[in-house]
Amino acid sequence: MQPAPRSIRLHIGLFGRRNVGKSSLLNALTRQQVSIVSPEAGTTTDPVEKPMELLPLGPVLFVDTAGLDDEGALGAARMSRSRAVLDRVDLGILVAESGVWGPFEAGLLAELSARRIPTVVALNKSDLASPRDLPATVLQNMDGTPVIAVSALHGQGIDRLREALLRAAPEGHFDSRHLISDLVPPGEVAVLVMPIDSSAPKGRLILPQVMAVRDVLDGAGLALVVQARELPQALSALKGNPALVVTDSQAFQSVARDVPDAVPMTSFSILMSRFQGDLAAQVRGTLAIENLRGGDRVLVAEGCTHHPTEEDIGRVKLPRWLNEKVGAPLHFDTIQGRDFPSDLSPYKLVVHCGNCMGNRREMLSRIHRCEAAGVPITNYGLAIAYSFGIFDRALRPFPEVEGFLHACRA
Repeated sequence: MQPAPRSIRLHIGLFGRRNVGKSSLLNALTRQQVSIVSPEAGTTTDPVEKPMELLPLGPVLFVDTAGLDDEGALGAARMSRSRAVLDRVDLGILVAESGVWGPFEAGLLAELSARRIPTVVALNKSDLASPRDLPATVLQNMDGTPVIAVSALHGQGIDRLREALLRAAPEGHFDSRHLISDLVPPGEVAVLVMPIDSSAPKGRLILPQVMAVRDVLDGAGLALVVQARELPQALSALKGNPALVVTDSQAFQSVARDVPDAVPMTSFSILMSRFQGDLAAQVRGTLAIENLRGGDRVLVAEGCTHHPTEEDIGRVKLPRWLNEKVGAPLHFDTIQGRDFPSDLSPYKLVVHCGNCMGNRREMLSRIHRCEAAGVPITNYGLAIAYSFGIFDRALRPFPEVEGFLHACRA
């Protein structure tokens, strides 16, 4: 059975000081030796991830982090990676030693609360000290945050911690969003155009394509999968118009020519913008392409770490199309994976991928950081559609964004 992709899993992060037992607690929660444990402080360096099913909630991703009280230059680097995890977790576990609570823990809980991350406090090593040793005022200041006494070493309180996580998890995390099924009524056809070229992974489809097929099936729709050159034949074979045509953004031009104007059309990347982030914000950011001038710096953010090809979308095709649209060469910087610059001021635009390898909270965090810095952010599909002059058509399947787009232009 194909496991759920990490991008749709509920991300649960473990945070706290060094040597409070975060890694031991993760091992106890997952019933596996996921993280190396040692009495020596600072054993965990990079964040450690473990996907699993937390029933009855569903697929989750636990993320163990280095202590946020680390020291020295190397410790600062470890803490920076741990703090970056705060940008993508949906649920937090603040791990502290039982009977010990100070300004560090209070500040960390306040930061999680300010980010609106539901949190459960796990007071570990409760076999050595009682949580009752905490002053009553400390518990009162936790403002309703669940507090569970546990011993990762002896397995005490682990079931209560799991139950607390289930109760604290954001309601409807797995039920409230659709990639495509809300656009394709039951029994109707979605034509999915998937070019197979040098950039396509050998023997498999890219994740947004797989997700789209599954979501169409979940919605009782019919998925017709074709390559771009077979699209005219596929359309003519249908008895009527499909409910929607979705294409890889790189084939936008040829697909737009082949699909009748009356048929709704968009791209996988634009669907991912709606599913993983904030489509309206990225639509607004796309309009900033009109203000670009030769020499302006553009940041291209690629969420995955694939090996670039000669016709790489983010490094070759997209820059070429944007240069043609602007009519002058722009300066492009490219980042991959979870790297994202803290200083966005040099950039006039950020162009992000569909973020199929990240999760929605991480994408929303990046959008928020761009907005706070006053830097427009768009995504691959939106930027390509704008460059090809089919921006409005690619947004036609989303009436709520069409109205927003008209308001932006007014």
